[in-house]
Amino acid sequence: MKVGFVGLGVMGHPMATHLLRAGHSLAVWARRPEAAAELVDQGAHLCATPAELAAASEVVITIVTTSSDVENLAFGADGFAAGFARGAIHVDMSTIAPSTARGLAARYAKLGVGWVDAPVSGGEQAAVAAKLAIMAGAADADLERARPLLMALGHTLVHVGEAGAGQVAKACNQMIMVAAIQAAAEAMHLANAHGVDLARVRAALMGGSAASRVMEIMGERMVARDFSAGIQARLHHKDFGLVLAEAVSLGAPLPIAAQVAQQLNALMGNGWGMDDTSSLLRVLERASGRSD
Repeated sequence: MKVGFVGLGVMGHPMATHLLRAGHSLAVWARRPEAAAELVDQGAHLCATPAELAAASEVVITIVTTSSDVENLAFGADGFAAGFARGAIHVDMSTIAPSTARGLAARYAKLGVGWVDAPVSGGEQAAVAAKLAIMAGAADADLERARPLLMALGHTLVHVGEAGAGQVAKACNQMIMVAAIQAAAEAMHLANAHGVDLARVRAALMGGSAASRVMEIMGERMVARDFSAGIQARLHHKDFGLVLAEAVSLGAPLPIAAQVAQQLNALMGNGWGMDDTSSLLRVLERASGRSD
């Protein structure tokens, strides 16, 4: 297929590489052309504007940071909407507000352009290994056309429902995962207050019902005090802003998510947004008077 790709960061770059290796014709656009240099060397075509990218593509895939980033790429100056032919599809793999996804789908429908929201879970390692978990919101026909591309990037693809449903599933994923990181941080903080060996506590927990992927990875980072970014905490802070905004609009009480959001606020206030979310342990330590 003729595929366009925008968002050549730590996850997007390997994802775009997988599409090239799968034999698709790849066009790319980047605010910093040097970010696309390696892909261009491998055969990708560098476009001057998002509109040019859309005009050269049957399907455009984006994985960027915020709802406004996606909106600007789609309908901003020289955006995709100015270049898409009828029948093209925009697959957005970012984490954005469900309401934004639904709004973009409706605007594209008036142009005869399809929409798939397909946020992912698994992080950089899963992107490199093409083992992302993909949660899709789309009309059946649009998802089926995009399916071969998505299956080149991930090992699971679940069609959750219509446009926006993929983003709802991703919000639920983030709520559970980051709440688990907070729980792991509190467990490590309690163990430390007792003066016991954190590595042995973690090993004990990994052998019982508290075992989880979060305890495996984030617990290890807390034990090692390695807070260098695996997943930048600022991204989880952004995600929880989306979660709580949706909760307010729906009148849905989310008491645990609200408390975790406050801990993420404190993390950001301490200047650790570029560090890993395991830094939630440091938030607890600083609140109890310990300096890192």
